[in-house]
Amino acid sequence: MSEAPLGEILLSTDGSEDAALAARAAVDLCGRLGAGLHVVHVWHDIPSPHARGFIRRELERQGREVLEAEVRRVEELGGKVAGAHLREGRSVETVLKLAEELRADLIVVGSRGLGTLKRLALDSVSEGIAHRAACPVLVLRDGEAWPPQRVVAGDDGSHEARSAVELAARFAETFGAELILVRSHPALSLPARSDRDLTERREEELLRDAGTALEERSAELSKGGRELRIRVRPFVGDAATSIIRTAEEGPGCALIAVGARGPGTIDRGRLGSVSTKVLRAARCPVLVVPGG
Repeated sequence: MSEAPLGEILLSTDGSEDAALAARAAVDLCGRLGAGLHVVHVWHDIPSPHARGFIRRELERQGREVLEAEVRRVEELGGKVAGAHLREGRSVETVLKLAEELRADLIVVGSRGLGTLKRLALDSVSEGIAHRAACPVLVLRDGEAWPPQRVVAGDDGSHEARSAVELAARFAETFGAELILVRSHPALSLPARSDRDLTERREEELLRDAGTALEERSAELSKGGRELRIRVRPFVGDAATSIIRTAEEGPGCALIAVGARGPGTIDRGRLGSVSTKVLRAARCPVLVVPGG
């Protein structure tokens, strides 16, 4: 590829099945993109008035075992670990601090998906990392869903979406996957005395406008002789639902890429954001890309 190789990828592990998939994806990406791989496991002390020294030592020992097992797994997968980091603290804050120290270009983490847009109450370490990281975060889930055969990118015309689409295109080219660009206009509300024909015509106009914008973005991405297979999908309706449904179409596994506002903005992790809905409901891997 013409782009420069990634510098560092940080793999955060807790020893779970989804963390194992995250390790496989991280090793694969390092090999394809020329990145160094760091592995981190965060262990937690439990304040106790009784035998705290023993408990602390035991928790640290267990944490070291998890980290060492992850390093062995990476090596068995053919990867090379540039650094293994055992840290104590709160998982989200500790992983983000290490990513900053390493100047990581990507964080990879495992998480179990919920599978429905209605189940939006559960928070998680992976979601906290994705919502607050200054670099892109790849969240892996669901068994053998790697490598992707389709990369579905949400494009609403925003700066954040542009960043997500550009990285999605790089992933699609790297894996020889189809890139599907999705743009969705909210459905028009119908007043009690509305003209349904007028509403339908307006929605058709919105679809045409969305399709035109996606075709223009597709042309931009294809410049410079890039080897990309791009398809566009304009919708009228909920953006997160449109993105997830598109990812679930067709055989093989998909990767969803969505943009999110940079760290410190008020609505980066708000309940109704597209990135939050996709993270919580998608069954496939999700790449969350901050706009900076």
